[in-house]
Amino acid sequence: MNTATQLRFIGKPLVFLACLLPFAMVVGDAFNVTGSLGANPVEEILDRFGNWGLRFIVITLAVTPLRRLTGWNWLARFRRMLGLFTFFYVFMHFLTWLVLDQGILLSAILEDIVKRPFITIGFLALVLLFALAVTSTNGMRRRMGRRWQQLHYAVYPIAILGVWHYWWQVKKDIAEPLIYSAIVAVLLLARVIAVRRRSKRPRPAVSSAQAQS
Repeated sequence: MNTATQLRFIGKPLVFLACLLPFAMVVGDAFNVTGSLGANPVEEILDRFGNWGLRFIVITLAVTPLRRLTGWNWLARFRRMLGLFTFFYVFMHFLTWLVLDQGILLSAILEDIVKRPFITIGFLALVLLFALAVTSTNGMRRRMGRRWQQLHYAVYPIAILGVWHYWWQVKKDIAEPLIYSAIVAVLLLARVIAVRRRSKRPRPAVSSAQAQS
C-alpha cells in the first residue's frame, strides 16, 4: 500500500475522527454520558467550541511551516480538512451564542454585534471563514484561479481576529490569549520569512529564443 492510499483510507479517517472528538465530548457531557457541563452549561459550550476553533486555526497555520521543516509533504493533504474543522467549531461557537445565549432574538443579536467590539470582531472572523469554507473545493479553486490563493491568505487575519476576540472577551485572565498570540505571531513570522526567501531566489534566465517567441 503506497503513501497516498494509506493517507486516503487510514490517515484521513483517523484525523477526521480525532477532529470530531471535541464535538462528541460536548454532546456526551450535555447528556451526562461522558461528564457534565457544570453550573453554566451555555457558557461552557461557548468556551469549548471557541477554544477548539482557535486551536484548529493554529494547527491549520502550522501545517505549512512544519512541512517545510520536516520535509513531510504529506501533511499538506490534511490542511483542507483542518481548515474546515476550524470553520465547523467557530460556527458551532456562533450557533451556541445565537440560539442558546441570545434565543435568536434579533434585536439583542444586532445590539451585541454593534455595541460589543469582541463580538463584532468574532463575527467578522466567522464571515471570512465562511468565504474560505465555501471556496475550499477543487472546483472552486479551478474556477477562481489566482484569486483563490489571494482569498485563502485571509486565514492569517482570521487567526489575528480570533485571538483578538478571545483577548477582549476574557478581560482579566489573559494567560491563554497570550499563549495563542505568541503562537500565531511565530507562525506569521515563519510565513513572512518564507515569502521573503522565495522573493530573493534568482529567477531562471530567459533565453533569447524564448524572449522572441
